[in-house]
Amino acid sequence: MNKNVLKQIIKLIMQAQELAIGIGIPNILQPGLVKEMIIADLLGHELLYSKRDADACDPDDRNIKYEYLSCYENGAGQMDRMFKEPEEKRKSSLQRILRNQKVFLAIFYKKSPLKIKVIYELEPKVVAAEAERQLDKSRNAISHVAFTEKWASENGKKIFQNDLSN
Repeated sequence: MNKNVLKQIIKLIMQAQELAIGIGIPNILQPGLVKEMIIADLLGHELLYSKRDADACDPDDRNIKYEYLSCYENGAGQMDRMFKEPEEKRKSSLQRILRNQKVFLAIFYKKSPLKIKVIYELEPKVVAAEAERQLDKSRNAISHVAFTEKWASENGKKIFQNDLSN
């Protein structure tokens, strides 16, 4: 492995982190954050980087929130740590979906992992209903719920598509 290339990568990541701190993002390497930045930029949304909040909001009305799910081709966007029970935690888990105006599933290319192949726009009630269906089937009190591109194409609207030639 080329040590010079590694040093350059580290330097660029450190520069990106310094820029991120300058706009209030404490950890640019927080899981999923870079992809959320890419999605928000493409959709014209304002990024929300708190782990407890939605992923983005409308730039003109911070009360209009959006959730982003993402995966690579042939994968599934997931919502982690969704509670089947007890009932109050289940409601709180589902509220992570229902608090949003829209939910978006972005599929990234495997061979070009920071390029979006397609984005689906989903209604939160539809996503919540599928999450409940999966939670009901789960044998665990805490689960990940997953949404595939096939499911999104059948239950949502394709709002962006790109081929690798672009």
